[in-house]
Amino acid sequence: MKENIRRVVLAGGSGFLGQALARHFFDAGWDVVILTRSPNPKGDGIQEAQWDGCTIASWRQELDGAIAVVNLTGKSVNCRYNSGNRKEILESRVNATRVIGAAIGQCPNPPAVWLNASTATVYKHTFGIPWDESGEIEAASEAKDAFSVQVAQAWEGALDKADTPRTRKVAMRMGMVVGLDKNSVFPVLRRLVRLGLGGKMGSGDQYVSWMHIVDYCRAVEWLIRHDNLRGPINVVAPNPVPNREMMKILRRLCGAPFGLPAAEWMLEIGAFIMRTETELIIKSRRVIPGRLLQSGFQFQFPTLEEAFRDLSGAGSNVPSRR
Repeated sequence: MKENIRRVVLAGGSGFLGQALARHFFDAGWDVVILTRSPNPKGDGIQEAQWDGCTIASWRQELDGAIAVVNLTGKSVNCRYNSGNRKEILESRVNATRVIGAAIGQCPNPPAVWLNASTATVYKHTFGIPWDESGEIEAASEAKDAFSVQVAQAWEGALDKADTPRTRKVAMRMGMVVGLDKNSVFPVLRRLVRLGLGGKMGSGDQYVSWMHIVDYCRAVEWLIRHDNLRGPINVVAPNPVPNREMMKILRRLCGAPFGLPAAEWMLEIGAFIMRTETELIIKSRRVIPGRLLQSGFQFQFPTLEEAFRDLSGAGSNVPSRR
């Protein structure tokens, strides 16, 4: 057993969010261990351990005595939802969640808290009142989101069923996290705007729930430190905006005088060419962080203009602890 109350284990931590969290905690003096299929120690003090996301192996010892495990594992949804990809999207999330639960159950000194990724897509497509954690969970045919809602429910179901009585569990219902990493959506949107393609997408009325990468890292640490927070937590900023407003803000910051809009039929063609799905754009996710705000969490970037302005002037995507 590795006794260290300041150790955090990041499962699937080699992506955009995992790397940002690793740097956030390491810079704060925590021990950080990333569970990854392809360990490649970089000599930066952040440890990596081999895992396959579905079987218990030597990585289990990293959980023993850790203060937290954060599971971000799952195949990217930025793909076509054919049968093979659907199977991998679902199984990569459910299997990783199940095996972490089983590993925690074997720990003599299990982690104090387990934060498992989930998605704000679980909530019903809406243009009306914003959803906090009590919002309706239901698919909508116009949003083409039945599969995504099914995945979210199975994902959280696997977390709920895990027998970890000594470990607090949190399902992080996340929206779009904006940063400068190439795997974040912000550089993609900024490039579209600079090419003159930064108009509204579809109707433009669909809401976008988002969060600045700095606030995301701060929120994860907040959830670890606050023992009263468990169950579903919306990890999003407090001010979701319509797509048309998001693109307008970005055009203004980029100095782009116009942006060609994309009708829904154009999005369908573009999604086919780029091997992705229009649901990622057309679903209206109007979600707010009810429980985070009630717990006293304060956002450094509560509005999208503040977040985009910060990223537009930044030279690095290493989250600060400001």
